[in-house]
Amino acid sequence: MPEKFHFECVNCKTEYPGDKVIYLCPSCEALNKPGIPPQGVLKTIYPYEKIRGSNPVNNLFERLQREQFLSLLPIKGMNSWTGLHVGDTPLYKVDKWTGGQADRRTDGQADRRGDEFEIYLKDDSQNPTFSFKDRASALVSAWARENGIKTLVAASTGNAGSSLAGICASQGQKAMIVVPAAAPLAKLTQILMYGATLVPVRGTYDDAFDLSVQISEKYGYYNRNTAYNPLTIEGKKTVSFELFHQLGNQVPDRIFIPVGDGVIFSGVCKGFEDLLKLGIISRMPVLVAVQAEGSSNLINNLKNDSFDVKPSRTIADSISVDAPRCFFLTRDYIEKYHGESVSVSDQKILTASLHLSHSRGIFSEPAAVAAYAGMLKYRDQGLIPPGTKNVVLLTGSGLKDLTAVQSSIQIPEAVEPDIRSVEAIIQRHFSHKS
Repeated sequence: MPEKFHFECVNCKTEYPGDKVIYLCPSCEALNKPGIPPQGVLKTIYPYEKIRGSNPVNNLFERLQREQFLSLLPIKGMNSWTGLHVGDTPLYKVDKWTGGQADRRTDGQADRRGDEFEIYLKDDSQNPTFSFKDRASALVSAWARENGIKTLVAASTGNAGSSLAGICASQGQKAMIVVPAAAPLAKLTQILMYGATLVPVRGTYDDAFDLSVQISEKYGYYNRNTAYNPLTIEGKKTVSFELFHQLGNQVPDRIFIPVGDGVIFSGVCKGFEDLLKLGIISRMPVLVAVQAEGSSNLINNLKNDSFDVKPSRTIADSISVDAPRCFFLTRDYIEKYHGESVSVSDQKILTASLHLSHSRGIFSEPAAVAAYAGMLKYRDQGLIPPGTKNVVLLTGSGLKDLTAVQSSIQIPEAVEPDIRSVEAIIQRHFSHKS
């Protein structure tokens, strides 16, 4: 029986079978140095011609939907999938930006360019552990279950760890999560509540990553680490299939994506690339990699011959990375499909967080809001063409990191429980009685 898929090294193009545990390309991994993005990340390749078969292209996507995209996933069946509801998250259409009061520019000036473009908000905080990372964790867990693996390990700044912990809890699997000790309390709480073994380390995410790899090598635990495990990209690409369907089987013109390691960006691109190779779509969306200015090592090095690492400093902990693990694949995708990039300051992220919460009713964590801030920066600079469909990928709930936004809000002092005590508040905040 021919294999369902195989892996291909992003750097040397060596192929490896898909039926065994493998992380990085062994040849390229031997060349890696500490503190530099690793070579040897593996890309999952499917027999696209066989999948396409003789079916009319206009019916192919519907067939893939009916089979839950199993032809494009590295698992045998959905019996191994978590019983939790992963994916199929809401896509909210925002009214066109017309320069009205609700859509004033973030610099306070009215936008008078008129009816320009559409914005869609993909809210992946509605996944079971309130994070986009559930897509990757669910797939990694399912593959482990099909292959009799009961213990999984991951390094995380919080979201990937709490995601794996929650998914493993639903699957009867054990999870060990290695995190920087400075990770947000809410995420550490989640990990422990799901029953996982938590290992805080005195160091950075990169330190936690390296330790988790050592644990895998010594004890044989299946490693879910971002990019290191090629299946994480395959799990994350499922959002692209959803977006295509939710937009009426249309490709969006632009997608704003928060970027740390680059795996979410690569996953979104991989999903649309699969559809492109099958002939279901004829063009790729423009993918915009959005990074925090204080942690922009990936986009800052896209044109460099050698990688220059600057220590990461940002409130957006989920995208705070020194050496992006998926740098080479992300760079390849940006070059091949004419992707774009932008960085935003922490202050712009906080401002965007308030704008998103106040005007849209969605409270996202700083890393997710970075994508929204990137879209606002494009908008304010007139970089989004009129008449286009643009998606902002919101990857995690604001309840994941309450500390980060405390400087933007002020909890009022308590008042006496009588109407006169609130009259000043009403006069200050409301211009009418109802």
